[in-house]
Amino acid sequence: MNIALWIVAIVLAVAFAAAGVMKLTQSKGKLAASGMGWTESYSPSAVKAIGAVEVLGAVGLILPAAVGIAPILVPLAATGLALVMVGAIVTHARRGETQPIVINVVLLALTVFVAWGRFGPYPF
Repeated sequence: MNIALWIVAIVLAVAFAAAGVMKLTQSKGKLAASGMGWTESYSPSAVKAIGAVEVLGAVGLILPAAVGIAPILVPLAATGLALVMVGAIVTHARRGETQPIVINVVLLALTVFVAWGRFGPYPF
């Protein structure tokens, strides 16, 4: 199970880091044009803040356990990213966007799996 948790954490870290970097480096208009229509409902600084939270969460999924310093941050990062996904689900539901909700639910389930595993029976 430890290997499965590591694999899921790595996949989540890559996904959230990529999404976060994209939000941090591209303009709000460019993000909206590339399929992130939800950005129209938020200020540019809010979009950048969401991107920063995603990047920090991605780092928090891997780095603390990899270096052995404060590994409790791994399940905390997973919990934080789960909350981000709940917010994303609510945002997409309000906008009537069903396809992104499916992706958000999958990411939510994976983050909850990592949080459960690292808080519970498989801590570092």
